[in-house]
Amino acid sequence: MTEEPITDEQSAVRIRDLEVSYGTARVLHGVSIDVAPGRTVGVVGESGSGKSTLARTLVGSLRPAAGSVRIAGVDVHAVRGARRKVLRRTVQLIPQDPYSSLDPRRTIGDALAEALDPRRANVKRHRDEIVHWLETVRLPAETMAKYPHECSGGQRQRVAIARGLMLRPAVVIADEITSALDVSVQAEILDLIARLRAELGLTMLFISHNLAVVRQVSDEVVVLYHGDIVEKGPAERIYTRPEHAYTRKLLDSVPGAPGFDIEPLDDDARTELADWSAR
Repeated sequence: MTEEPITDEQSAVRIRDLEVSYGTARVLHGVSIDVAPGRTVGVVGESGSGKSTLARTLVGSLRPAAGSVRIAGVDVHAVRGARRKVLRRTVQLIPQDPYSSLDPRRTIGDALAEALDPRRANVKRHRDEIVHWLETVRLPAETMAKYPHECSGGQRQRVAIARGLMLRPAVVIADEITSALDVSVQAEILDLIARLRAELGLTMLFISHNLAVVRQVSDEVVVLYHGDIVEKGPAERIYTRPEHAYTRKLLDSVPGAPGFDIEPLDDDARTELADWSAR
């Protein structure tokens, strides 16, 4: 495996020799990843490769059997009490299925107000900031009065992105956020992520099973296979000159490989999709 590491001094995320188990089954085996501030690292692999386990470990939901995870210099699994609450705001997870993470009995405005202030959530008090973030993800202010079932899949994913970003986290983990969407809406969400990366200087781990999707948003790519990193490096090199057989297999599984790409949206398409999203 060819490794092109980022030095520790540059790392916003520093994962070293991470091992995670479920009972007696080891899921991650000695995983080491660095993410520099303002960069996006794509983590790609088939179902069962350990991607979601990695995401849950990064946000502190799972404890590793060995190794360490440091976010902005803080050991995720060593902090306690008030510092742990701060860390939870520092690292935000954008889930694969935003519908299941949204309370169907509460409006979008309620969900975003709760993200801002869990103890004293109040839509009126936070209205200006809620509207700001809805507009940032290209949703109209009126969305705050809707319930999750009244929104399309693409709209719900935009809400999830707004909720993940409105605390201005140091690190964002996007876990298969386009996998449940059709190709046209995928393009819309990837276009949004690219714009937000540029505007906000986001530091991200972008997790996906699809190398074509990862290529659109990632500076570097890590390829996981049964819990092991088999290849990592700059996204363009991984895509055009893969070195490991498993990486080549993933590329061959992409429709139209190896030249398949999700076409970026032109201005007319962006306008049409924005109008459609607002309906």
